[in-house]
This record gives sequence, C-alpha cells and structure tokens, in this order.
Amino acid sequence: MKLGINGLGRIGKLSLWHHVARKHFSGVVVNIGREVGRNLTDLAAMLEKDSTYGRLGAYLYGHSCPRVIEELDEEKGTMRVDGVPVTILRSSRNPKDIAWQQNDVKLVVDSTGVFTDPTTDGGSDKGALRGHLQAGAEKVILSAPFKIKSKGLDIPVDAVTTVMGINDDMYDATRHSVISAASCTTTCLSYMMKPLMEKIGAERILSASMVTVHAATGSQQVLDRLPKTGATDMRKNRSIQNNIILTTTGAAKALSLVIPEMATIGFMAESVRIPTTTGSLIILVVNLQDELQQPIKRDAINTIYKEFAAINPYLKFSEEQNVSSDIIGMPAAAAVIEGTETHTRTANIQVNLAKVKADSLREGADPIVNVPVTQAVVYGWYDNELGSYTNMLGDLTVNIAESLI
Repeated sequence: MKLGINGLGRIGKLSLWHHVARKHFSGVVVNIGREVGRNLTDLAAMLEKDSTYGRLGAYLYGHSCPRVIEELDEEKGTMRVDGVPVTILRSSRNPKDIAWQQNDVKLVVDSTGVFTDPTTDGGSDKGALRGHLQAGAEKVILSAPFKIKSKGLDIPVDAVTTVMGINDDMYDATRHSVISAASCTTTCLSYMMKPLMEKIGAERILSASMVTVHAATGSQQVLDRLPKTGATDMRKNRSIQNNIILTTTGAAKALSLVIPEMATIGFMAESVRIPTTTGSLIILVVNLQDELQQPIKRDAINTIYKEFAAINPYLKFSEEQNVSSDIIGMPAAAAVIEGTETHTRTANIQVNLAKVKADSLREGADPIVNVPVTQAVVYGWYDNELGSYTNMLGDLTVNIAESLI
C-alpha cells in the first residue's frame, strides 16, 4: 500500500522521514502542488537536511551515513529515499484535483493546516479535506484539530478525533473516513489528564487549567511586519526571534473529543510562543476535592504517572532535571512528566451555601462549609514536531492503514 502526504511543511516533511525509516508502506506519494526551487534536486536537498534534526541519513543510520536520496527523475517527479520509492506531485493544490487514484493511494495524511473543516463539501473550489476522498482516497488523516467554520454544525458521523493510546479504539474502520490526529499540545495534555482521571476520578476534579510554553511554529514572523487588512491580533506579526508571544490554543476544546469526561470539568487552556525551534512544555494545574486527614501529596501524583507509564509506551516519567533540548527527537513520547517539579498544596476552601442553594439550609444552620481542596501542579515536556507528534501520527497512520487491508 502507498501512503499519500499532502503538504511538505514541518509535519509533512518529518512524516516522510518517519515513514521512510519505518518502511511500512511500499511507497510514498507527496503532493506539494507547485514547483520547488529550480528542479527536483533542490527539493531533494531540502528533504535531506533539517535545521532542527540534522541530516536525514544521520537520523536513519548515524552521522557517518552517506546521502540516502538517489535515482532522481525530473520528468516523472520520482526519487528513492533510503530505498523507498517517493513520487512528488506538483500540479494541484486543491485536494479534489490531486492524482491520488492515478497513483494508487488509498490513505492520505493532510499536513497543510489549511483544510481543517470536516463539514466542507469535497467539491469546493477553495479546497476541502473531503476533496481527498473525492480524488480517490478511502481515508484521510488530518494532522491538526478539526475546525468547523459554520456555527451550529456538529462533527459529521464519519469523522473522529483520536490520540494513540488514549482513545484510538474509538476509530471504526467501517464508519470513519475522516480522522483528526488532534494536535501536539492536545496529545501531550491527554497523557497528563488521563492518568489522573483514571486513578483519582473525574468527579473529584473541581477545575483544571494549563499553559503551554510552546516553541515557534511556521505561523510566526522572523521580523516584525505589518498585519493583514482586518487583522485583530497584532502579536502574530511580531518577531518570534526576540519575543515571548501570547497566543491561543484549542487544546481544551479538542481534549473533550479525546476524553469525553473532560466536558464536565471547568478547564482553561492558554498558550505562549517562545524563540525555540521545538521542545515545548505544559504546566498543568488541577484542583481536587480532598481529605484533610489524608491529602493527596506529590509522591501520590508521581506514582500515578509512574504506573501509567509502565503500561503505556507513550508516557514517559523522568526524575532528571530536563531542559527543552533534552526532549528533541525523543521517540514516541507524547508527554515526559518532570517528576522532580510536581508539587501539591492542600487547604480548606470556605463555601457559602447560602449563595449556592439557600432554600436547602435549615433555619439557623451555619451556611459556611469548609471543603478541603488540593492544588496539584504537573510539568509535561513534548517534542511538538518529530519526537512526540510525528511519531504518534505515524503510529496512527499505520494503524488505520492496516484496517484497509
């Protein structure tokens, strides 16, 4: 079976690296939809080198490895990458016009970040995620969260959001043809929340919040520039090289699609972008209803993560003192819990029942109730490009491919 990849940005390029190394597919067909540089040789040079992860050959075999891209055919748009046949399509950017059927592609990963609405008709002249199905693919995986543009529309019945090891069993091969692999942040966050919810219980989680200290992405500007007409967020046009930039994240909304119980918990998610190329951090704060006699302590929280990591290969628990560069390239690590930084505080919170449900109080009863609450803070690292997200996306891709056989 051949794999199709639409888009050759950060995730598209690193997905190609992943599947070349894995060699599960008989070939890879990459759609760029335009010419790159002067010829196929220029494109091959961009594929083989990476400013964050080094050379493709070194990634595959170590630093002494020679070049691994060969047999370039400019006319056919083909090459061999470490023995894997790779075809480059350069004529169509609209998914419905891409030659998937002509190249025997049944499964496509769309990594453009442009086509994210699962409700848009595949025949749209502006392009749509479902266009891949119209062009001959049987399944399409989106390397981003779904974003429905029209208010009032629900996610279609043939679409699902999954994170490997958390809810990938929700994927039904007979039902789902459009699959979202969520985002790097949602993936990490799901591995930070799921163990707590299983051991402590969702009913004891009063509220939670997170901040992702996120590496720069392709949407950031190298230098300050004027915003587009009608733009409302001026920060997006400021230089990422010398700024910490406040931004937004859809992780809270997407998390409830992966862990439905999250819909009952008051949850907020914030994000800042920082001047690093990859390696990001989630700071999770959880407020738990507790018992003063036996409050939840740091060791108990860390034990929950240790035990979950022992049975789930995508969660790592570390007692080392890490920095962001230590996480880069770490394989299949959705989240790396920094156990040395976990901490908790327990205190009584005074609740005035008269302001909650006054008619249920007995006459003369004290309306003030002391509720013990523990606040737990947990730190989780993730490589938002290759190490965490692309490797897990690759596992999901292979999992779905096997359902097509």
